[in-house]
Amino acid sequence: MNLIVGGGKYGCEAIKLLRSQQKSFIVVDTNSDCSAVQTFKLKTCRVPHSAKEGFVQGDLATAVDLVERLKPEYVFPTAPVHIAADMAKLKFNLVPWPEAVDSILARLPPIVVLAAGKGKIVLSFNRDHHCVDNCAMPEVCPTSKVKKPCTMTKLMKFACPEACILISYSMAPGLGALKGEEILDFFKWVEHRKCFVVGTACDCHGVFSAFKQVQ
Repeated sequence: MNLIVGGGKYGCEAIKLLRSQQKSFIVVDTNSDCSAVQTFKLKTCRVPHSAKEGFVQGDLATAVDLVERLKPEYVFPTAPVHIAADMAKLKFNLVPWPEAVDSILARLPPIVVLAAGKGKIVLSFNRDHHCVDNCAMPEVCPTSKVKKPCTMTKLMKFACPEACILISYSMAPGLGALKGEEILDFFKWVEHRKCFVVGTACDCHGVFSAFKQVQ
């Protein structure tokens, strides 16, 4: 079973991929009439789910429950938030840790920083250009024509060695997914920490989120 968080444009792309591979999936979205439901005629289901595909109406708290109950092979984070980080924030009742951002920024080249503040840093090797659709993330960016010095994962590990960095694996050009078991391991890692930094990265883009326990 695979979990798709978000039933919009990229959620639909994930469905196309999984159907082509004859793999099971559940889509979770707050909107019961989202694009995924309309386009693929998904039926609302209860979980655990024995059918091959289905839809669950819910938010990130629902996604946390589905990850823990279904133990999906892959989680496709297609909603416009830092999925793994925000799931941990909900699960463990955390608040942003803004002080952690400054020390990380000091170890990053400014040219890759898209945004920073409120405990979050958004990064891209293609900061000042629009990415092409269905990009396969080659070593030389097809938009900026600049050669990447390393993967974003390696850069983020250098910038914050103590962070938990989750890899967004390339499933198809322009589409990434997290391994379900790595998200569950991340939840265990968070459980006994008073503060921490988590990142998610593909070869070209990444995001850091820093959290601490509510005092």
